[in-house]
Amino acid sequence: MKRRKFIYQTSAGLGGLLPVIKQFKEIEISEGPFFSTGIKIGEVTASSAIIWLRLTGSRQPVSRQSPVPHVTYFDETTGDWHPQKYFKEKYKQDRPDREVKVVFPDGYNITNIGGAAPGSNGEVRLLYKKMGASKWNNTNWVAVEEQADYSIHISLIDLEPGAEYEIEAEAKAIGNKTKSASIKGRFKTSWNAEQPYDVQFMVTTCHEYNHQDDPSGRGFKIYKHMQAMHPDFLVHTGDVLYYDHVAKSLPLAKWSWQRMFGLANAVHFYRNTPCYFMKDDHDTWMNDCYPESKNKFMGQFTFQQGVQLFKQQVPMSDKPYRTFRWGKALQVWLMEVREYRSANAMQDGPQKSIWGKAQMEWFKRTFSESDADCKILISPTPIVGPDRPQKKDNHANIGFAYEGKMIREFVTTHPNTFIICGDRHWQYVSQDKTTGLMEFSCGPASNEHASGWNKEDVLPEHHYLNIVGGFLGVEVKPNEARPEIVFTHYGVDGEKLYSKRINIQ
Repeated sequence: MKRRKFIYQTSAGLGGLLPVIKQFKEIEISEGPFFSTGIKIGEVTASSAIIWLRLTGSRQPVSRQSPVPHVTYFDETTGDWHPQKYFKEKYKQDRPDREVKVVFPDGYNITNIGGAAPGSNGEVRLLYKKMGASKWNNTNWVAVEEQADYSIHISLIDLEPGAEYEIEAEAKAIGNKTKSASIKGRFKTSWNAEQPYDVQFMVTTCHEYNHQDDPSGRGFKIYKHMQAMHPDFLVHTGDVLYYDHVAKSLPLAKWSWQRMFGLANAVHFYRNTPCYFMKDDHDTWMNDCYPESKNKFMGQFTFQQGVQLFKQQVPMSDKPYRTFRWGKALQVWLMEVREYRSANAMQDGPQKSIWGKAQMEWFKRTFSESDADCKILISPTPIVGPDRPQKKDNHANIGFAYEGKMIREFVTTHPNTFIICGDRHWQYVSQDKTTGLMEFSCGPASNEHASGWNKEDVLPEHHYLNIVGGFLGVEVKPNEARPEIVFTHYGVDGEKLYSKRINIQ
């Protein structure tokens, strides 16, 4: 499934200009199509951005209170089907490698289960202008792609650095002249490499749908608190959602995206805040997976389907590893840890890798070439740790110790370098005992999902340890009397839990 990319110039010659629009309105008529899973803004640079649009057949997703399928696995010894809990208790198999059966409640299917927002054919276009400008640019009407779950990526280029843009996505039925829905948003472009402006961004990970915490039923509370701080952008380090327990086929995997991004807090946040999306194991396929993974546990859904589906569901560049510059102050590197990795059980050594040869060479080259004041390597999985001893699939573990050591030693030859990681279900700040490299774990999205470490087990490496949900905020301040970078851990209600200020040398 190959997605097409549409490039539109901001000049009148290609994009055209629209009259001034004095007021935004949500335009919805009963026939549809609609934007019930919102829009996403991503891959922002000083001159470009990618806008993700998806059309749906209904104004709102199906109620969360509606039934959902249940999954059973086959026990060959008894000839019976049982839920996952049975195998964990009887055989100590957390993810049983057994035949799968998905059972829908009577009268329900993939289109009307809880959270479903089935896609719809239709056409979309994008209106956009610099904030305060009098005239709007527009892209041409174009049909969404059914094979891409009725979504499309629209790339905007020739934007101005450090500028705020308003956008409005419009939808209509194919061949119809009347708009059926619209949704508005905004974003800021980054600055050119020589511009020394302050930068503020947020980092999150591990969003388990069943662990939502907003009592109003709108999803995760952190979205409201992050947006209130007006970050320049968000980095989602992966585990955007969890396929493992229900997504046993491609249609069920698509439904997982529908219900997660149909949540009201997410819809509102992502149309107003650009995000760089990364993936990890649970939003690629299943726990601790790699390309050659084999397990009946995931039913008909495959690793490669997961890789392709992620590209369809978020605004993404052609390669999953990439780097972005935010002025003189900051450059971030977003690493891919699933598509190129060796088998977790392979003997450790120079040939065993999480990043793969091409990504490693790209990273070393671009990292060495950068003259940014601060360099931040963002990884879906830990590089410093410490991590639990039973884990074997990241650079802080013995399973990939050789490559982990090499990365830590390489990046510490450059000043003002830091690691941010997702994946772990607890917040921490740690410092490698050998190289002095610091790592900041943002922690999971909710307290309900926080686990995996004993809060009393504070090791010498730890500057901060907390088994809670929340998010990480980062501020780079090159214009201070003493230039600094500030890392702040927040709780799920936006409260400050810990802050680390570091002078930029």
